[in-house]
Amino acid sequence: MNDASDPVPLRRDPQFALLASARIISVLGNGFARVALAFAVLELPGASPGRLSLVLSCQALPQLAFILVGGVIADRMSRVRLMALADWVGMLAYGVLAVMVLTGRAPLPAMCVVAAVAGTATALFAPAMDGVLPLLVSGKRLQQANALLRVGTNTALLLGLALSGVTVALVGAGWALALNAVSFAVSAVLVLRLRVAGRPPKASSGWADLREGWLEFSSRQWLWVVVAQCAVVVAALNATVGVLGPLVADEGPGGARAWSVIVAAQALGTLAGAGLAARVRVRRPVLVAVLATFPAAVPIALLAGSAPVWLIAVAMFCAGIASDVVAVLWVTTIQREIPEESLSRVSSYDWFGSLAFAPFGLLVAGPAADSVGAGPALAACAVLIVLASAAALLSPAVRGLRAPESAEVRTGKMSPSSGAAEQAG
Repeated sequence: MNDASDPVPLRRDPQFALLASARIISVLGNGFARVALAFAVLELPGASPGRLSLVLSCQALPQLAFILVGGVIADRMSRVRLMALADWVGMLAYGVLAVMVLTGRAPLPAMCVVAAVAGTATALFAPAMDGVLPLLVSGKRLQQANALLRVGTNTALLLGLALSGVTVALVGAGWALALNAVSFAVSAVLVLRLRVAGRPPKASSGWADLREGWLEFSSRQWLWVVVAQCAVVVAALNATVGVLGPLVADEGPGGARAWSVIVAAQALGTLAGAGLAARVRVRRPVLVAVLATFPAAVPIALLAGSAPVWLIAVAMFCAGIASDVVAVLWVTTIQREIPEESLSRVSSYDWFGSLAFAPFGLLVAGPAADSVGAGPALAACAVLIVLASAAALLSPAVRGLRAPESAEVRTGKMSPSSGAAEQAG
């Protein structure tokens, strides 16, 4: 592990470079899959928006259902091996999807099952990924490492989304899905080259580990308060981006083109935000993260008021910057404050709580738009974001938690130099 005084930049640290390369390649493939899977389903005989919704739901629900299981497993075994296993499962799932689409034998029940397998792989990967970074870089460089990873993955996702439409048009959705399967395989090979500290066997049961993770999570007021805030914010954002925003754009003069400009502005903002987050130094990271959530309400309010597209795009760009500052400060704080041996379980509770209402936001957005109109429904989303964020500020722990002076992890984290290092693979 390199100390902050190490002259070697993170970009040239071989272990960090392996992890970053694995994530960038995997996320690039996922960018292809987002578009390819939708077109693959819509090209099936008897295709309909309802069928697409069913397949995507089968992929999303296991991510929520098994995320806690993923956290327990990640704290009981080598996180590197679990990440590689999840990548292999993802490769298998998307490989099967590609074969079904390319051969024209893609019954809807089979696609739903394979999509669920792909979602399960994500649930296993995410908590392990959150827990492995502090084993590779020093606490002083965690924020910079998280920010650099965000820059790389955000860029990869943008590139994947941009190229996916061309790929689907030129060679078909099946081959685009196959590219995603290959990206998972490459990621697994790179991940298995990471060297992390050995983990002693645990005598406790999985249920006991889950309860222990809950105690770690619930005993920190700043943690569960912000996760509760995020549950509301994510639901409102899902409703906006998934349903209400496109509805308003479709009714306006710009249509889909105007909406694509708005979404692209947000994506560009996340790139700028990740770069800013690598440099910003704050004494109260959780307080700053909560305050940086308020800008998310601005473009939603502008959409509700039928503001000019350029103004909404500018607001979306600023909200994108703020969202990645929030993300980097938040994950770095968790990695610094939570004991390493419980980190993946606490991360899984964070994921679970933050995404708990996300499907509900999508579910009620359509009926709400039909009942009161898309504009009032968007205004309600903006109000919910403001109220949830203001409520989080009432917590003394949110306002008072300070970053350690040295920015080092203070909770006895293992490092490759403290104990026998293992070659995962």
